[in-house]
Amino acid sequence: MYGKDEVKRTKEAFWTAYGQYMRVIPFEDGEKQSWINYKTGVKHLFFRMEAHHQSARIAIELDHPDEGIRTLMYSQLEQYRHILHAELGEDWDWLPNTQNEYGKEFAVVQTTIRANIMEKADWPTLISFFKPRMIALDSFWSSAKYAFEIFK
Repeated sequence: MYGKDEVKRTKEAFWTAYGQYMRVIPFEDGEKQSWINYKTGVKHLFFRMEAHHQSARIAIELDHPDEGIRTLMYSQLEQYRHILHAELGEDWDWLPNTQNEYGKEFAVVQTTIRANIMEKADWPTLISFFKPRMIALDSFWSSAKYAFEIFK
């Protein structure tokens, strides 16, 4: 088992390394941006990357507190499903209604892998998982973001 401080240090080290690795890759729109904390510009619409002891995931999360608006946002995203699929080159899981560990409801489009952020030997796997998918999400978003301006 890992201590709380060790987990924190290891995760910080991984995300710092990932950020440095991705720093040289330009964004589709040429905007200054962060690959780790990607800003979509739309409130309640996030690109998330998470890595834990047993798995990692990358996702588009819609967490608007109003279920009706969240449903509209999800439906709008579904309209761009074929473009997202073309950019990613793979199918992701589409979950219109799910909850986090605190009971907060949200919609998500995601994919996961088995990897352990605490094992430095898994870091190349994690970077190889996140890198092409974040680049593809950035490319997708450069086209799709205009359809979500209504939700700003």
